[in-house]
Amino acid sequence: MRKRSEPHTFEQRLMEQKRRLEHELSRLPAGHQRDSVVARIDQLHTAAEMYGFLMLREETASR
Repeated sequence: MRKRSEPHTFEQRLMEQKRRLEHELSRLPAGHQRDSVVARIDQLHTAAEMYGFLMLREETASR
């Protein structure tokens, strides 16, 4: 069986995916594919904001 690496946090996975997409974006010419990658980066940004908001609420509720 394959050994799994140590788990990464949701935030770490979001940042890594964003980094990969930004690298991909730097190599793409203007067009539909580039627009799709920009949209995916925007979605990751929104997901990170939502996660931060939910974690803040969770911390507040546990006090």
